[in-house]
Amino acid sequence: MAYGIALHVWGEYALFTRPETKSERMSYEVITPSAARGILESLHWKPAIRWIIDKLHILNPIRFDSIRRNELACKGSAQNASQAMKNMTPLHICVEDARQQRASLVLRQVAYVIEAHFELTDKAGPGDNPGKHLDIFTRRARAGQCFHRPCLGCREFPAHFTLLEDSLPPSQLARDAPRDLGWMLYDLDFAHGMRPIFYRPRLEGGVIDVADCLRRSGEAQA
Repeated sequence: MAYGIALHVWGEYALFTRPETKSERMSYEVITPSAARGILESLHWKPAIRWIIDKLHILNPIRFDSIRRNELACKGSAQNASQAMKNMTPLHICVEDARQQRASLVLRQVAYVIEAHFELTDKAGPGDNPGKHLDIFTRRARAGQCFHRPCLGCREFPAHFTLLEDSLPPSQLARDAPRDLGWMLYDLDFAHGMRPIFYRPRLEGGVIDVADCLRRSGEAQA
């Protein structure tokens, strides 16, 4: 795997929200590739590179917990933002007036290994090369540096991380029977109006081969 990395991430809670359950949030059983990509981009990202998730290792048993969280009942509209810019007036949402308490079904005590690689994009310049960006990422990951705190689906669920440069930690699901996890959000296609892309992951030996599952999902839909 050219210019590949392995990052160990873990946390107390995680919430990778299913898009079909918006009012009361419910998490997927495992981390989504887009959430994994977001964690990598929080450590290092430039327009010159694009992260691609290869494999997801699920290290801990899948456990759910039900909690209640405070959320906003509304969101700022593009029309209000445009009006505020036009009139040079403040734009805000009063939390005290728009707060709601909602139930969430979240994951508990999660741990993953993200195997990924990056490719240079058409925005890469003369000074961009794979070795340069790999060195930047590994240096920052070793030092625990990030541009913003990576999270496990939601900002209130921070992710701890460490770079893996030797063997990978064992999965507690390695001896479990293979599981089909159903259709799951893979990513958003920002080049085509944020079109959602779904794939069907299969958990085998505690590992999801994202590239293979994406290929099989494309063949199934075709």
